[in-house]
Parts: sequence; C-alpha cells; structure tokens
Amino acid sequence: MEAKSLWVLLTTLLFIIQGWRRTEGCLEQERIALFQLKSFFNDSNWVDVKGSNCCEWEGVECNVTTERVIGLDLGFKRQWDNREWISDPYGYLNVSLFLPFEELKSLDLSGNEIADLVDNQGEKAQPMINLEVLNLDYNSLNNNDLAYLKGLSSLRSLSIGGNQLEGSVGITVLNNMTKLKKLDLSANKIESLQSPHDGEGPLNLTNLEELNLDQNSFTNNLLAQLSGFFNLKSLKLLDTLSNLEELDMSGNELKEFLPIKNKENGSLGKLKVANLNGVFNNGTASLIQLLETFSSVNAIYLRGNYFNDTFSTQDQLHVSSKIEELVLDRSSLNNNILQSIGALASLKILSLSGCGLSGTLPTQGWCDLRKFEVLDLSENALKGTLPSCLANLSSLHYLDISGNQFVGKGVSTALANLTLLRFISLSRNLFEVPSIFISFANHSHLKVLSSNQNKLVEEPTIPTWVPKFQLKAFRLSNCTTKELHTEIPKFLYYQNNLSIIDLSYNNFGGKVPFWLLENNTRMEAFLIKGNSFMGHLNLPSYPNPNISFVDISDNKIEGPIPANICSIFPQLNGLNLAGNSLQGNIPPCLGSLTTWNLLLDLSHNQLSGGIPEMLAQSDSLRFLRLSNNHLSGKITPTIFCSTSLRLLYLDGNNFDGNIPSIDISTFLSYSLIDMDLSNNNLSGELPRWIWNVSNLNALAVSNNQLKGLIPMELCYLDSLRILDLSENNFSGPIPSCFDAQSIRHLHLSKNRLSGTLTNAFFNSSSLVTLDLSENQLSGEIPYQIGTLSALSVLLLKANYFVGEIPIEICKLYSLSIIDLSQNKLFDLIPSCLSRLTLDPNDEKSSTKTYWEGTGGIFEPGNYFGMTEFEYFTLRGYESFDVDFEIENQMEEKVDYTTKRASYTYKGNILEYMSGIDLSCNRLTGEIPTEIENLSEIRSLNLSHNNLTGHIPSTFSKLKQIESLDLSHNNLIGRIPAQLTELYTLAVFNVSHNNLSGSIPSPKAQFGTFDESSYVENPFLCGPPLHKNCNDLDSPPTTAPNTSNNEEESGLMD
Repeated sequence: MEAKSLWVLLTTLLFIIQGWRRTEGCLEQERIALFQLKSFFNDSNWVDVKGSNCCEWEGVECNVTTERVIGLDLGFKRQWDNREWISDPYGYLNVSLFLPFEELKSLDLSGNEIADLVDNQGEKAQPMINLEVLNLDYNSLNNNDLAYLKGLSSLRSLSIGGNQLEGSVGITVLNNMTKLKKLDLSANKIESLQSPHDGEGPLNLTNLEELNLDQNSFTNNLLAQLSGFFNLKSLKLLDTLSNLEELDMSGNELKEFLPIKNKENGSLGKLKVANLNGVFNNGTASLIQLLETFSSVNAIYLRGNYFNDTFSTQDQLHVSSKIEELVLDRSSLNNNILQSIGALASLKILSLSGCGLSGTLPTQGWCDLRKFEVLDLSENALKGTLPSCLANLSSLHYLDISGNQFVGKGVSTALANLTLLRFISLSRNLFEVPSIFISFANHSHLKVLSSNQNKLVEEPTIPTWVPKFQLKAFRLSNCTTKELHTEIPKFLYYQNNLSIIDLSYNNFGGKVPFWLLENNTRMEAFLIKGNSFMGHLNLPSYPNPNISFVDISDNKIEGPIPANICSIFPQLNGLNLAGNSLQGNIPPCLGSLTTWNLLLDLSHNQLSGGIPEMLAQSDSLRFLRLSNNHLSGKITPTIFCSTSLRLLYLDGNNFDGNIPSIDISTFLSYSLIDMDLSNNNLSGELPRWIWNVSNLNALAVSNNQLKGLIPMELCYLDSLRILDLSENNFSGPIPSCFDAQSIRHLHLSKNRLSGTLTNAFFNSSSLVTLDLSENQLSGEIPYQIGTLSALSVLLLKANYFVGEIPIEICKLYSLSIIDLSQNKLFDLIPSCLSRLTLDPNDEKSSTKTYWEGTGGIFEPGNYFGMTEFEYFTLRGYESFDVDFEIENQMEEKVDYTTKRASYTYKGNILEYMSGIDLSCNRLTGEIPTEIENLSEIRSLNLSHNNLTGHIPSTFSKLKQIESLDLSHNNLIGRIPAQLTELYTLAVFNVSHNNLSGSIPSPKAQFGTFDESSYVENPFLCGPPLHKNCNDLDSPPTTAPNTSNNEEESGLMD
C-alpha cells in the first residue's frame, strides 16, 4: 500500500514538473545556454529575461512535446559594422556552449567567419550524439578542425563548403559517421582527399549518397580516393559506386585519364548524368575513350576541355551508346567529329558551340541522326552553304548556327524541310535577309527567329509569301546594307503575337512602324534604335498595357514627345528616345509611371524647359539621362531627394544658379551613385551634402562656374571612382588627405588650385588618370609619384613646377600619356623613360563603375518555345529576353596636344594613344638615344627647351610615331636620312635649331612636310627650303649659346 502511495506521489510530482515546463516554455538551462551564445552571434531577438520562452526565439526550434531545443539556425548571425566584427573578431567558437542541447538534431552555423573550433579547456568538442544536420558553410575553418567533428556519429548531412580546407585533407576522420548521406566540401582549395598520414585506412562512408566537390583544386588521383582504392588515375576504381546516378567533377583538373570499359549493369551502369566540364585541359584525354567509358549515361557535359583525338575517320568511334545529350561547348575539336558522331544513334542533343570547327559541313555522320532535336554549331568558323542532308534531321526543333560564315539567299532546301523548328538563330553569318526567311514559310511551330548581323537586301515590292508561323521573338539588328534606306521585312505585316522585336541598326527608313504595336497587342519590347525613321511620334491609337521597353533612339524623329505617352504605354519600364531632334517640354506624366526600376533616356535632343516636378518626385525612377538638350533654369531640389534614383545625368544643358542644398541625413537610404552636372552654367560652391553621399561612385561638374575650396570631406568618399571638377574656379590647395584608394580618374584641370603636391594622391594603387593641368601648382614633382602603380595618364601641363623630372616616373610601367609641358623643369631628360612600354590599356577609358540589370521582362518558365534546357544551357552568346542595363554613362576623356592641335581622346582611341610632351621647359643636355625603345609612341614633343647635340638616327625605330616636334632647341648636325622610314609620321618639326646639311629626300612622309618644318636653321638646305646646298658656308662645329627659357610662342604641340 505504501509502495502504491509512493508511486502516486511520484507520478503527481512528474505531472506538476511537466506542467511547469510547458508553462515556462524551454528548459531554463537551455535558455541560459542560448543567451551565452548571444555574445558570439549577437542576436537582438534573444532577451535575458527569466522565464522567457526561448522556443519562440528566432532561429530556435523545439520539440513540441518535450520542448527541448532540437534545431538552431544561426547562419549569418554575426554582425559586421565599419569593417570589423561587432562580436568576437577572431572567430573562435567555443563549441562546448552547445553541450546543454542534448537533443539537438540540426545546427546551422554558416556564414559566421568561424576560424577555429575550441572548447573552454582547449580540447576537442564532446560529441552531440543526436545531431543529424550540421552546416558550417562559408566560415574560415581549416583542415585541423575536421578532427573536432569525429564523434558526431549520428550525422546524416555535413556541409563545410566555402572554408579554408586546402591541400591534402584527411577526411578518414569522418569514418565514424556511418549514417552520413550528404557531404559538401565545395569551394575550398582541396587537392586531395587522401590523408597525409601513412597508415590510415580508406574512406568508409558506405551510406554516402551525395558528394559535392565543386570549386576545388583536385588533381588526377581524385577518383581513386573516392573509391577507397590506391590505383590513382583509373576510372576503374569507380566500380564501388555502382549505384551512382549523377557525377559532377566540373571545375577540377585531371592530368591523366585511364579509361575503363563500362558494363551496362555494373561499374557506372546506373550513371545517368556526367558533368566533366573543364576537367581535361592538357590534351592527354581522348574523347572517344570518354564516350566509351560513359556510354550508359543519358547526358554528358564536357564543356571547356582539350582532347587529343583527331577523328580522322568515321570508324574510330564504335560505341553502343545510350547518350542522348552531348555538350562539348568550347572544347578543342575538328570537323571530323561530325562524321564520327553518327555512331551515337540515341543522340537527341548535340552542342558544339565555340569548338574551333572550320570549313564546310560534312554530308555524312551527323546527318544520319534522325532523332536530333537540338543542334548547336554556333561560334565556329564554318562556311559555305548548308548541306542538303540537314533536311534529314526532321525531328529538329532547336537550331543555332550563329557566329559562322554560312552563306545563302532565297529558299534553302535544307531549312525548308525542318518544319518542326521552334527556334532558329542565323545571326552573325553572311545570309541575305530577309530573302532567306522564305525558307520558313511552312514552319507553323516557329516561335523564335534571330538573324542579327547578316546581309540586308531589298525585298520585292509585292510580298511573295505568307508565313504560317506566329513568332514570339524576332531579332534582325546590325545588318549590313548597300541601300540608302530599306524597308522592314514584309512578313511582319502578318504577325500578331510578337513579344519582342529588335530591328536596331539597319538603316530602315520611313515613319516609325507603330503599326507593329497595333497588330501585336502582347508586345513587350519594341527596339528600333539606330535607323533612319523620321517624322513625329504618332503613337498607337489605343493603349498597349504590356509594353515594357521602347527604344527609338538614334533616329531622325522630331516634334514634341506626345503628352499621352504614359496612357498609351502605362507599364513602361524603359524609354529611350535619345539621339533624335525632339523639341518641347518633358511630359510631366513620366513621373507617374509606377513600374519598378524606371529607365528614362531623353538625351541628345532639343528639349527645353526644366525638369517637371512630378518627374523629380518619382519613386520609381532609377536612371535619368537628360544630357545635351536645351533645358534651363534652376535644378529642382526634389530631383536630389529621390531615394530610388541611382544614376543622374544633366550635363550639357543651360541650368544655372547654385546646386540646391538638401539634408540627406533625413533619408533612411540614399541611392545616388553617379551624378553628372557638367557643361552647364552652375555657380556658387559645391554643397556639403554631396560629400556625405557615401555610395557616390562618380561626380562630374566640369565646365561650370563653381568656386571655393575642395573640402576635406572629399577624402572620406571611399566609393568614389571618378571625380571631374575641371574648368571651374576652384582655388586653394589640394587636400593633403587625398590618397583615396578608390579613385581611378581624377580631373582637376583649368582651375586656380595652388600649393604643392607633397602629400596628395600618393600610395594609391588604383589611380589611372591624374589631370592637374592649367592650375597654379608649384614646387617639385614629388618622388612619391612613383607609388602610383596603376597610373596611365599624367597631365601636369601649364603649372609652376620646378626642378628635375623625377626618375621615379620611370617605375610607372602602365604610363602611356605624359604631359609636363609649360612648366619650369630643368636638367636632363631621364633616359629611363625608355623603360615605359606605352602599351594599349583599356583602363584609361574604363568608366564602368556601376551596372545593374533590370531582370528582363519575361516571367520564369517563358522560354519562347524553347525548353528550359535550351534556353538556359544552349542560348550561348544570345539573349532572347530584354534586360535593359542600368550602367554608368560617363565617358573618360583626355585632352592632349599633338599634330599642331589639341585633341580630345576617348574610347578605343584613348586606349591606344601614347605620347610624351616635355615642351616649354628648361631641359638641357642631349636627347637620350634610349628613346628608340619607345616603339609604341605616337607623339613626342621636346620643343622649346635647351636641348643640344644631334637628332638620334635611331629615332627611325619609332615605327608608330605620328607627330615629332624637336623645334626651338639648340640641336646641331644633319637630319638623319633614316627618318624617312617613319611611314606613320604626319607632322615633323625641327625648326628653330642649328641643323645643317641637306634635308632628307622628299619621299614617303617626308614628301608631305613643307618649309615650316625646317625654318630658322641657317645651315639647312634643300627642298622644300629655297636654299641650294652648294651656296651655303660650312656650319659651326658647336651650337651657339642661346636660350629658350622664356619662349612660349609659336608652339607646334
């Protein structure tokens, strides 16, 4: 009886305890343990209040019955602020903190920069015996940390991707994890899974089903390690993976491949997909042997490999194969593969894009594969007409032959018989369009037709065919034509289901074909830029609710922008009317468009008035370009208050007054990244708020009437890449803190800046352009200039610099344009300038500081009649969606004087331009003969100095030079006859020296130079001078002591 009473009492107490636990929520010891973790993960949702239910905390999962913690999601919980971790900066995680969670099954610690796993005694972690899922991705764990996981015998999933595992990683320490089914070791630097310690046994993860080894550095012995055998380099060792269905080894590199003969029901008999992209790069692997080894797979991906096969005969490939998909893009092959491939009788998809195929297509082998559904031969060098045997591929629905040299006009029998085609790309060939399109007259399934960059010819006046297809996307852009103005293809009159039409850059004429929008009410992208369409914008009569992008830029449209444009196109996401002759005001309704990421480009027109207030207030506007119009008045402050606008270009207008002052501290976020207000009539000082825009990438306010000092706040703009304050009235010194690592292009020319450069700019590894021309800077050019390792353009013209040219300039190996003219530099020309390579450099013209895609206009799953595989895998170089780019529009420009004039260089011309101008200084001594090594130089100006000696005959090695000015010096001797070998020389000036003897024969370029190139050389004779060489006295043996110190007139360069 007593025993029974005791049992009742115990049961009651347990009931009370369990009831208390459910009332309070999670266990107190686990709540306390969670709060101890907070110091590392800094989760503000976790509060230290006694009795608070931690099961309701973010990232915490509890068992609904026992209320014990079973899951912790602590991924990416450590906070980052001002480039330092708020919590433990060293990332040492005390794993003993997790021991109180005895029933923990799932733990996510990804993305926390954990550098090491330790416990508070410095020993290895005690096992969490119930843990089944552990995610340690994107931390800083190393090889030694794997040992801390040894006791986790219940794990089913372990992810350690994106850490610092490297070299030989001994994962045999994981052999206790007999239940492990998923192991992710991707994105490390693992070279081998073989333990570096002798005597350890093979891997024993017998239940492993999924292994991710992407993005590592594995060598050729990987497969041997996976199999548990030691015969490295042999695929035979995959016999142990008899249930493997998918193998992905892409991105690694095998140095040797030893094939095995596969058995359909053993070895890799169940393998369905093999991804070996970028694995064989040294030319030792055989494609034939690979296809034999993997003959049982359905799909094999071999992009970006290099094989040693020659495929000289069709008989080389003897495979009884189940392969249906074979993708070899960007692998090195020859044309005979197309003859040999006929043995793969089951093949449905073949992609050979960018494989280096050339010549004409063979007529055997590939044409026998009647199951073909997808064929991609794009981006090769194939030529000639399409063979008639192509018509055998009657099941083909996807054909891409773009980027070759195929020819054809009128009906192609080969194409005409492929009536199941849904997609075809003929782009970048030599087909005559639109005449070739008649080949598709009966293709009722055709949805996508792309024929960019072909030969555009006139059609007959009367249509000769009516299509049975209704296209969804049609691209015909950038075609060549001999016609002055051509008409758009007539078959388009029969289309009523188009979503995309691109007719850009074809010189089509007539009125804007808005009838295409009236006929195709589902149109979403209307792209006709770069043609000769003219007249007014006579929009369709009825709204088109689907249109998202309209690009009519670079045509000959005139008149006003219709006031009803927003009601006709209510869902506009991008409107580009730039480069026309539009007049009138900007329609205010453009500010009422509510589509996300609105792009608006109305630049290079004749628009007048101001910026409509409604447009300035738009919450959708992402990109606004109104450059080079006739807009005037004061800039509305509202435009600078937008929280959505990222890129703003108002340059080239007549805006006046001060740049408005605003308070950006009141905004939760401020998006402006690029701002160009150049070439207006703005005055006053730059407002302080500009220097508080922390995300600012580019600022240009050149050619205004701005004044004041350059403020110190400029030094705190860590994101600034481009700064152009040139052609204003800024004064005072350049801030000494100005050594920002982010600046790439800096233009401060044509101001009134003064002082020295002692502490400015230096130690910047990113500065490409430094333009301080035409200021009042003084002192010496500091030797620290040699620290500007990326500098390509150095312009210090027309200041008051004195002293020698620092030899540290010679360390700037990227330097290609140097202008130190019109200063007071003296002493010798450094001979080490010959070390400069002057190589072309695209960094000189690069201004792409920002890019953002709009995401396209089509919903996921809409592939224009293609399958998802075709759309994402095979479209290659062509995009059939329309993704307007939001990108930086500033253009880097450099003013440089050459050929008797000042030129503005930009784009590709700037990349290739190279020159040295040391004119109008006080340099002495002889011209260094080492300058002969500047083989890439295009302009050299040493005029208006005190140089002596002879003109080096080795100047004949300057094979790219276009302008050579040595005038106004004290040079003596003859003009070297070898200079006549300079066939690119357009301007040559040696006037005002003491040269003697006959002028070189007037051949090649020297036949184009007139008397002005040689005047004021008393002992120089011969044509084009009117002096007979027989009538001259002997020249002096030494040059007279003359000076050009103060002479600055009569400059050629």
